Amino acid sequence: MSPAPRRTALLCALLTSAVPLSTATSAAAEPRAGAPAPPLRFGTCPASVPAPPPPERVECGTVSVPLDHSRPDGAHIRIAVSRVRASGTPAERRGVLLVNPGGPGGSGLPYAVTKRAKLPDAVRRAYDVIGFDPRGTGLSAPAACGPMGGLFDAPGTGGAPLDPVPRDRPGERAYLDSQRRLAADCAAGTGAALPHLSTSETARDMDAIRAALGERRISYLGVSYGTYLGAAYVAQFPHRVDRLVLDSMVGPEDWHDFDVRQAFALLRQRDVLFGWLARHASRFQLGGTAGEVRAAYRRVRDGLAARPVAGFGAAAFDRAVYRALGRTERWTALGDGLRAYLDAGSVDRLRPAAPFDGPESRTYEAANRAVKCADGPGPTPGRVVAGLRGLRNADPQPVLTGLEAAACAYWHVRPAERTRLGSPAAPPALLVASAHDPVTPLAGARALGRVLPGSRQVTLHDDYSHGVFASRGNRCVDAAVGAYLVGGTVPARDVHCAGPGLPEPSPRT
Repeated sequence: MSPAPRRTALLCALLTSAVPLSTATSAAAEPRAGAPAPPLRFGTCPASVPAPPPPERVECGTVSVPLDHSRPDGAHIRIAVSRVRASGTPAERRGVLLVNPGGPGGSGLPYAVTKRAKLPDAVRRAYDVIGFDPRGTGLSAPAACGPMGGLFDAPGTGGAPLDPVPRDRPGERAYLDSQRRLAADCAAGTGAALPHLSTSETARDMDAIRAALGERRISYLGVSYGTYLGAAYVAQFPHRVDRLVLDSMVGPEDWHDFDVRQAFALLRQRDVLFGWLARHASRFQLGGTAGEVRAAYRRVRDGLAARPVAGFGAAAFDRAVYRALGRTERWTALGDGLRAYLDAGSVDRLRPAAPFDGPESRTYEAANRAVKCADGPGPTPGRVVAGLRGLRNADPQPVLTGLEAAACAYWHVRPAERTRLGSPAAPPALLVASAHDPVTPLAGARALGRVLPGSRQVTLHDDYSHGVFASRGNRCVDAAVGAYLVGGTVPARDVHCAGPGLPEPSPRT
């Protein structure tokens, strides 16, 4: 096939896979259960996947999988897959390394390129790096939830309140009603596919990718939610795992419990941020004490709650804070954004580059709820309210952005059990964590270690960011994980690495 027709054929296949899950097609022509997996045919990638520097190249393809793996003759969907081949000699090649960036809801197709670029050279030489869009995301039959109960409405219009934090019983009832409407919109938009967006089903998709690549075993690097996905794969296929690196762990717990625990950790991190901004008072001019900075922060948020600026209100502000708290290199921009609003009423430095109501964001938010609510029984409305009140008691101005599993209280499909994680039959894994990560708090790593016997923990101390290996530039962490991936070196005991501490502010721009 000539290059141009090949590109057209591949892009058509990827676009076909991007139809909403509710339109998954019959599988009359699909291979029957037990048939050998057809090889994965690669070609040119869509524009959303960046090109690596020459001479390396990225290639993409799709794998057909059952929508419901317990019914292999039923409807099928297509999973988009990307690959960058190992750069070393054939003798250096160890196999394939599947990578996942987290979420749930995040596209993983570009990650084969973007994460690989940061990996140690020895790892790049040893592994074909494989990215994929998990079901319900990106180009893998994306989930659709329509208006999501007003989530994307401008503040004060439709279903969106001026302030997303409920302050009293009527506010709590309105909050629950928004979650009920969100669940109804997801049921209407995703249809019969709703029960099949679970992490367990995605783990089965990963094994289909393994088979289509012709590999007996896979190695895996998952970050954030990707750790949960990796642990789910191990639970089902422990003997098909070679090396397993889980970075910034989601613990083996109910998703709503995790969301609430994360929200408390974010409050602690915000206090650290306030102290940091105060220590750099001459740079940000928000106050010389943490209390003065907190007051300045409240003035910004209260102002946006009362009078949104061009559609940017309290909910959008909370999303900006939520994102910034997870990585300390984003703190300077947040401090500058607070100062710009107080000086001139401008939100330009707070507004994200991509619109929240854009297509990628809509898919992410839909898939996020659909996966969490398919992974196990949801909370009761009473538990949701108890979580809200606990956070409000801890701080009158909590950040509720990450409480996505609240919608599971009204989900139209209620799973009977939680996703299984881990296995005593799995090979030793490396569990990598930042000591003060507020997005996936350290306790999750310890809890996940208990369902992965023989694993070792690599902790970056005096660090406050989410995502560690081949991300923070720490030689101690990268050396330990690189040696494990390439040579199979399992540390004799847990590894403790010295972290960078809090950063200095970046120069004014």
